[in-house]
Amino acid sequence: MSPKISLLKTNIHNLSMQDTLALVVQAIEENKQLHHTVVNAGKLVTLQKDDELRESVNSADIINADGQAVVWASKFLGVPLKERVAGIDLMASLVELAYKKNYKIYLLGAKEEIVSKLVNIYKEKYNPSIIAGYRNGYFSEEKECDIVNDIVNSGAHMLFVAITSPKKENFLHKHKAALSNVNFIMGVGGSFDVFAGKTKRAPLWMQKIGMEWFYRFLQEPKRMWKRYLVGNTKFLFLVLKEKFKNKN
Repeated sequence: MSPKISLLKTNIHNLSMQDTLALVVQAIEENKQLHHTVVNAGKLVTLQKDDELRESVNSADIINADGQAVVWASKFLGVPLKERVAGIDLMASLVELAYKKNYKIYLLGAKEEIVSKLVNIYKEKYNPSIIAGYRNGYFSEEKECDIVNDIVNSGAHMLFVAITSPKKENFLHKHKAALSNVNFIMGVGGSFDVFAGKTKRAPLWMQKIGMEWFYRFLQEPKRMWKRYLVGNTKFLFLVLKEKFKNKN
């Protein structure tokens, strides 16, 4: 595995997008499992006090920096990461890869109308055979084992879980062993909503300057203000605190 950096109680792999994709292909070809997760500013703030989330994140085989702020922080603290590897971009590349290499994917998460619409989009864009199975993300804890069994029996090579944090991280950590025959498992947050056309993603120029969070905030200010404005302020404080600590 590639070198890791330590940042705010988290290990982050110093991987590019191409590095990450190559590791996924290798895992599938060698019939091994790769548990993937990402961290952004908000998640790094949350896991400072959330022990379960921190364990769920740090137990993953690959931890990518999803947010540009994390990449900036790594450089500021003297442990520079290669680049941002956004989960939504990784998922898009992996679905394309699945089509080219005849891998099967399982989609778990979002509302029923969203996930079913995305399944139809992928069937039309690629091939119906790419879909091993799917299910919406609204279920009780009692249903989890049945859902895991359905995923295992579907023959999927890749599992994408579009549930909010920290539920998706904890779900994958909890059921990782049971999902051992699924070669690649990852949480993708609100990616299904974007790919299904429910929400829009920020323009590329905003993504490159690290303002994708602000575009998301503008779409749903009442729901997102605390996550982004308060969360980003706390993240900045933690980074500055870490920098100051390292100087002493």
